Amino acid sequence: MTQIDDRTRWLALYILCLGSLMIVLDATIVNVALPSIREDLGFSETSLAWVVNAYLLTYGGLLLLGGRLGDLLGHRRMFIYGITLFTLSSLACGLSSSQGMLVVARAVQGVGGAVASAVSLSLIMVLFHETAERAKAMGFFGFVASGGGTLGVLLGGVLTDSLSWHWIFLVNVPIGVVVCLLCLRLLPATPVATGHGGRVDVPGALTVTAALMVATYAIVNGNDNGWTSFETLGLLALAAALLALFITIEARVSAPLVPLRLFGLHNLRTANIIGVLWAAAMFAWFFMAALYLQLVLGYSPLEVGLAFLPSTLIMGAFSIGLSARLVMRYGIRRPLGVGLGLASIGLLLFVRAPVDGNYLTDVLPSMILLGFGAGMAFNPMLLAAMGDVDQSEAGLASGVVNTAFMMGGALGLAILASIAASRSDSLRASGDGALDALLGGYHLAFLVGAIFAVAAATIGATLLREPAPAPAHDEAPQRAEEFAGA
Repeated sequence: MTQIDDRTRWLALYILCLGSLMIVLDATIVNVALPSIREDLGFSETSLAWVVNAYLLTYGGLLLLGGRLGDLLGHRRMFIYGITLFTLSSLACGLSSSQGMLVVARAVQGVGGAVASAVSLSLIMVLFHETAERAKAMGFFGFVASGGGTLGVLLGGVLTDSLSWHWIFLVNVPIGVVVCLLCLRLLPATPVATGHGGRVDVPGALTVTAALMVATYAIVNGNDNGWTSFETLGLLALAAALLALFITIEARVSAPLVPLRLFGLHNLRTANIIGVLWAAAMFAWFFMAALYLQLVLGYSPLEVGLAFLPSTLIMGAFSIGLSARLVMRYGIRRPLGVGLGLASIGLLLFVRAPVDGNYLTDVLPSMILLGFGAGMAFNPMLLAAMGDVDQSEAGLASGVVNTAFMMGGALGLAILASIAASRSDSLRASGDGALDALLGGYHLAFLVGAIFAVAAATIGATLLREPAPAPAHDEAPQRAEEFAGA
């Protein structure tokens, strides 16, 4: 890899985070605009879900393949390809004048997003070798991953209210062009895997992609179809069968898509379990809190975004350097355990949120605790997942981490929405008013989300191993000293 100076390295990180932010935003920015899209293009209540699901299916299904292609063809090249495809498909989404055009363009967006996301963490690992700088860089990336959803709601409300729903997609075009041009200039060429002639495990790629897409489809439609319906159970069984076939293939081929020994890496395996639980807890916070603010307290979409702003600012403060300092001083286990513990308390506070809640007393304390929790936890979790992976497999490991987050979030959202709906129906049947019944469902979802967070905190604090210090460059002592004094 070509050596680059510190200034270029940090500029490259900011561009990587900007590209990743576009992708994170797109998972939530569309939610605010769905009523406008439905009215403009004539979607039914059922078909409207495909504006979201088309993106989730291709994004969730192609992360592992995207990560492996990054290892084989170069992380820099695949990131640029992914952002380019994402930008072009965003233009198609923004110009859509029919239901079919928008749904297809959203599916292509998911492909581009999966390819770029799958290699993003590995590019950070390539750019930063010294422990303190890598921790700080991961803090920035963690802020993008955790705070981007909140920003999506705020930006979606502003663009939809002031312009039109088309602009939630069109805004990606100039950003994507800038990211691609600056990546070509700033990102160094990355090494590629050369073993076994650089072959792609086509049977493995097809089976795991199909397994993830079928599982994602079953999860995102589980509430509508029923979790015990023949369709949902049949699809989940098919996904499990495809996954078993994938594991069999990987154990036998000479150049597997996912070497099974990768899951023998203790911290990677443990961090992925934590990631699934934490993503489920995050969805309890983000989506259920947004629904509480909008449907119970009567907030507008813009007010909902502003309500999340304190937590976003706190996460931003951690990404600038606080999280890195905590990792340098205490390692990864303690900040992760404490951060997820604070997040669980924040979720528990929402369990007591009343129908006539006041923002300062009933919402803000939870937002502050969740901001601190997410800000502290994301950085050490990402470092744990990527810290002991060989550079030749960093793209694949990045894809595995992103897949764990995506599947955890999708499954968590489906479970929590189902729990909330079931509880609300039960309360309504027992005579509670509509608003009280709705809130009772949210309370139970927040409680389950808090349990997810507690489980993640316990696993992180007890099972993760502190990684060995990363090898430093010649300038590392000086940079570490500068960082400590910053």
